[in-house]
Formats: sequence, C-alpha cells, structure tokens
Amino acid sequence: MEAVVHSTVVQILVTGGAGFIGSAYVRAVLKDEFAGAVGASVTVLDLLSYSGNLANLPVTDSRLNFVRGDIGDAALLRDLLPGHDAIVHFAAESHVDRSISGAIPFVTTNVLGTQVLLDAAREAGVGRFVHVSTDEVYGSIDEGSWTETWPLAPNSPYAASKAASDLLALAAHRTHGMDVVVTRCSNNYGPHQFPEKVIPLFVTNLLDGKQVPLYGDGGNIRDWLHVSDHCRGIQLALEKGRAGEVYNIGGGTELTNRELTGRLLEACGAGWDMVRPVEDRKGHDRRYSLDITKIKNELGYEPQVTLEQGLADTVTWYRENRAWWEPLKARTGR
Repeated sequence: MEAVVHSTVVQILVTGGAGFIGSAYVRAVLKDEFAGAVGASVTVLDLLSYSGNLANLPVTDSRLNFVRGDIGDAALLRDLLPGHDAIVHFAAESHVDRSISGAIPFVTTNVLGTQVLLDAAREAGVGRFVHVSTDEVYGSIDEGSWTETWPLAPNSPYAASKAASDLLALAAHRTHGMDVVVTRCSNNYGPHQFPEKVIPLFVTNLLDGKQVPLYGDGGNIRDWLHVSDHCRGIQLALEKGRAGEVYNIGGGTELTNRELTGRLLEACGAGWDMVRPVEDRKGHDRRYSLDITKIKNELGYEPQVTLEQGLADTVTWYRENRAWWEPLKARTGR
C-alpha cells in the first residue's frame, strides 16, 4: 500500500531530545537534513536524568526551545503541547542491565509516561505521534528475521516496558483515531552515545588502556544501525508512514559480540589481552534480526552508513571528545 505524504511540519516536540538518539534527530532537523522539516522549530522536553546531556544539543540555535521536564507531568504537557504539529517520542529508560537491577523506573517512564503523553497529545490536538521503540520487544530469534507482525515476546524488564508502551500507542490509534506510527530499531551506535552502552564503553575503556568486559561466550548476535540512518528512518515514518502501522528500522549488519569486540580492538590498536570475560547477563537474548522490507518498500528507506565507516567515525569521535565522555564515566563509576 502506498504511503500518504504528510504536509511539512513547522513545530516538532521531541521528548528525550537531550539523549543519544533524540539529540541526533534534533541536530539533523536543525541542520535541515530532512526535506519535510526544513525550517522547522524544535521543542525538546527532557528530564536530564543520568543519560540526558545538554552538551548534546545546539542550545544557542534560535529554532530550538529546551524545556526541562517529565513526560509524566500532565500539567506541564497541557501548557507545552498546543501548537505543535508532531511529536517524536524518544524519552525512555533504555539500559537493559539497569532494568534487571531495578525495573520500577522503566515501568514508570516507559509505560505510564507514554500514556500521559498520549493523553496530552490527544487533548492538545497534536497531529502525528511517532513512538520510537526497539527490536528487543520481539524477544530472541534463532533463524530468519522479525517482520512487524511478529508476536511480541520481550525477555527483559526494559523490553517488556517498551512492548507495553508500543501497545498503548497503537491502542490510541485504534481507540481514539490518533495519528500514531511506531518504529522499532536495531542496536544504535554513533557519537554522543552514553558510555555505559557496549560500543562507547569498549572504545573509551580501550582509549584509557583498560580492559573491556565481554558477556558469556560472546556469541550473542545483534544488528547494528548507525544513529544517522535511524534518524532518517524515523523522519520517513513521520512524513510518509501510515497511521496505526509499525515500521522496523535496521542497519543490515549482524555481528556476534565477539566479532564486534574484535573490530573495536583493531580500531583502537589493542589486542585480545584487553578483553575480560564476565558472567553472562541474566536472560540475555541470543539473536536479534529485523526484516526491513516494509519500510524499504513503503517509505524508501535504505541504510547509508556502512559498519566499517560508522565504527571508524565513532572511534574517532570518542578519541577527539574526551571532554564530553570523561565526566560521564567519572559520575557513573563506569
């Protein structure tokens, strides 16, 4: 089915826009990289919790309005949302290990927060609502790839909270007729990623001459997606996606964690003596793999950044931006 092209948006609300992926999207919009958002103004709503960082945003840009606040604050949303043409909802607790040690913040933000935001968007008459989710809601797959109709079978508290929020967003479309689109991405990487995630953690450790922790046998498989490709996919969903639909956004490059580690060691000029095997994560999903046929055929999506170039550029960015990541690692004890 052919997608309907939405009119150019003028004012976009981006939740979680000071985080890794959200800020990449905001920077792309403000650089006029997307045809459907040229000249658009952006409101970023971010609580600036542990992974939110104002240093990720061009705060002096006249088209950017930053608001520090919680997506669960209904009163704030009632004042903030009127006048916005679209919402791109990134805000979420997203680290699996943290969800295993304490799931309540994930349920509070990802489930309850999303519902409060949906209610406020409907009340304010906001048009398109893009709900940004993850491939982890599908669980684990031994062979083949997930299509958008695959049953949800999340295995971590984080993934379960995102699956719940996906269903709430789709229910808002079916029940209230809201213009909702859900995107599900594979593992993202790139500059400005908080250094508890595997690629920035490994790169920054290696740059400091420290060992890196490799879970289990290193055989877990992930599909890797450069953050700029993810943002392009999100914008395509905003501009042309069909209301009530889900679109998978993948990078098309699957690696075992051991293969990824090898590439990062090579990029940082280190050997396997810098790898420290650690006990596997509880409930560690073995393999993720997204089928991106739907978003290719309907919206014209194609990943543009090769893993080789993307990893090289990412390592270079962390090597040249110690002032960004060193305080974050010191604060978290990572």
